[in-house]
Amino acid sequence: MKLLSTSALPALALAASTLLVSACNATPAAPAAKAANATVDAVPARATLPVVKVHKDPNCGCCGGWAEHMQAAGFPVEIHDTSDMASVKQRLGIGEGMMSCHTSEIDGYVVEGHVPVSAIQKLLAERPKARGLVLPGMPIGSPGMESPDGYRQPFTVALLAEDSSLSEFSRHE
Repeated sequence: MKLLSTSALPALALAASTLLVSACNATPAAPAAKAANATVDAVPARATLPVVKVHKDPNCGCCGGWAEHMQAAGFPVEIHDTSDMASVKQRLGIGEGMMSCHTSEIDGYVVEGHVPVSAIQKLLAERPKARGLVLPGMPIGSPGMESPDGYRQPFTVALLAEDSSLSEFSRHE
């Protein structure tokens, strides 16, 4: 099932870019406190997890929250601040309808946006023939976009195929 068209209307792309810049420049919400008996997502059974290279604008506040989400699951994280995110996204094949605020590289895959660690663990365990995962926009409640009141938007992470088509990979309620 194809989720998104890679040919977005210019006006829609401009509106999305404006929203992303506004959200990234906002002060990130403090993560909700975890219960003492809360469980952490399982880490894949391998001795060393791959490095997560996070490309982000130096003025973005929410990207650091996502990086902390990855570190909490045991992934080593490298932050690469750049004011030219467009060239990073172009190099990695992230089209206009797929964009979020940050783009990451993990073990040969691209991961766009606030993708939960559970989806990334599934990607690395299954190793599908694909370019990576995409979570367009910045859904409230996704890692790094937590709401102080605990509100979460349902969202779907898409698998980015080698031909740039998108299909459902995982749903998050």
